[in-house]
Amino acid sequence: MSDKIIMTLSDFKKSDKSNTPFYALLGYPIEHSWSPLMHNLALKYHNIEAQYVAIAVQNNELNELAAFFNEENFLGANITIPYKEILMDYLDSIDPSAKAIGAINTIVKNDFQLRGTNTDYKGFKAPLLDYEYELDGSSAIVFGTGGASRSIVVALRDMGLSRIYLVSRSPGSNSSSWINRKDVELISYNNWTSFLDDTFLIVNATPLGMHPDVNQSPVREAEKYFLQDRICYDIVYNPLETKFLKQAKEVGAQTINGLEMLIQQGNKSFELWTGKSFPIDKIRKRLHERIKN
Repeated sequence: MSDKIIMTLSDFKKSDKSNTPFYALLGYPIEHSWSPLMHNLALKYHNIEAQYVAIAVQNNELNELAAFFNEENFLGANITIPYKEILMDYLDSIDPSAKAIGAINTIVKNDFQLRGTNTDYKGFKAPLLDYEYELDGSSAIVFGTGGASRSIVVALRDMGLSRIYLVSRSPGSNSSSWINRKDVELISYNNWTSFLDDTFLIVNATPLGMHPDVNQSPVREAEKYFLQDRICYDIVYNPLETKFLKQAKEVGAQTINGLEMLIQQGNKSFELWTGKSFPIDKIRKRLHERIKN
């Protein structure tokens, strides 16, 4: 079986793969994802007779997808952009943590009941646990306001950060209740450098820099010096070193790539589905071998 299994929804439904037990990654685009590699390695490691498939789903296929959830061979799913919020309306229940975040990234199926949860929260926090003391009471700047940003805001709030600045291309037009809180402020790409007082952490939660558009960054080249003496965390994991992280490294900042977040959120999803944990060392080694800069 190939590490990366990527199909359209219609092609998958017509294939033999849909006739065997499977877990799925659902989103669009999904070509960049290494979730199939991780989960298929873990399924094989635990001798679980199932496969994990990446399925590209178009927006006009959501109703068809929801009906497909009731198929006996469908065991559970991960959700990626742009459906982390939309698919909440297609499930039987949402657990409290995902409700607080306002987005899901995992569907757990029990007795044909579909429950949405969010493991991005745990995944994002994992690489920051060594910096809890420095982060407590400080501020953070987060580029992006999508579904991943919701998990990040909740995680940072729980880690004791006093203020979170979300950088948006249109800050004046966003009135989401999860953003309009006293500790979260929308700012623009034109003035984010004015909010660096007490900022210890800068996060890229946008797809900028993701393969294949590896030459993009939320930070202009002339602004990279504002990254100095801070932790710069990119949730993109392919490539391992994005342009944003290269800019940060050039000015001596501490850098964190998205690989550990990917592994830890995937591990939690796998535990929810199977009751078993990833062979994390094996998966980390395989990912480093396969993801090329």
